[in-house]
Amino acid sequence: MIIVTGANGQLGRAIVEDLLGRVPAGQIAVSVRDAAKAQVLQERGVRVRRGDFDDPASLAHAFEGASQVLIVSAATTGEAAIAQHRTAIEAAQKAGAHRILYTSHQGANPSSPFAPMPDHAATEAILRDCGVPFTSLRNGFYASTTVRLLGAALKTGELAAPQDGPVSWTAHADLAEAAAITLAEDGRFDGPTPPLTASQALDLADIAEIASDLTGRPVKRVIVTDEDYRAGLVSHGVPETQAEMLLGLFAASRQGEFSQVDPTLADLIGRPSTPAQDVLKAALTTNG
Repeated sequence: MIIVTGANGQLGRAIVEDLLGRVPAGQIAVSVRDAAKAQVLQERGVRVRRGDFDDPASLAHAFEGASQVLIVSAATTGEAAIAQHRTAIEAAQKAGAHRILYTSHQGANPSSPFAPMPDHAATEAILRDCGVPFTSLRNGFYASTTVRLLGAALKTGELAAPQDGPVSWTAHADLAEAAAITLAEDGRFDGPTPPLTASQALDLADIAEIASDLTGRPVKRVIVTDEDYRAGLVSHGVPETQAEMLLGLFAASRQGEFSQVDPTLADLIGRPSTPAQDVLKAALTTNG
């Protein structure tokens, strides 16, 4: 049985939806913290069980009968995230899974200034040492992040942020499809995949230009210092830890950690990857 964790989240649910078109529902199970929210999947024949990365006993039940387990990375960072991932990996081992998959990142790097990247690197190290064949899906940076980075720029006319670097912004839907294919075609990748990215790397000046073209409202890219950006975030109620993490994103992009593009994703899904412009267009249309 294929087990997918985090199936109530955006990526996990999309993976299950795609997987349902590739394998019988009876071969799919989900591990979620709130089983009631996954009721619609149960009605479609998917096995739904409660599973919490902080509760090993719940994972033992949720992973029962596993052939493959896809661990969707935790929403937290630091030691808490690594501990949760370790618990899930150990539970998959004990359940007898013959392959463990993990949603990692193209920028997985123990020395990255962007907090989630060392977590991904640490989790990949746990996987290498676990004794079970694994696949680490080196996902590109979610293109939906560009919407949040735009923030109020469409109203103010200025996208004010620290100096950045190009990022190969990648659509959730493409990554979900890639994960589903990899699960359905067991063993297609062993170990870390090549970067699963879109075909272009864009910086925030490019994003500002795209937003201008899509909306007809001029958006100017304005570079501010890290200190001024942090102060602005905190003054608007953003916790300092979150402000620091966001600054780490800019620092990592300046170092080129997210700039690589690779054809593997497009080859895997059998079509061109979704451009960041299309993701932005859909989001801006939805949000008015």
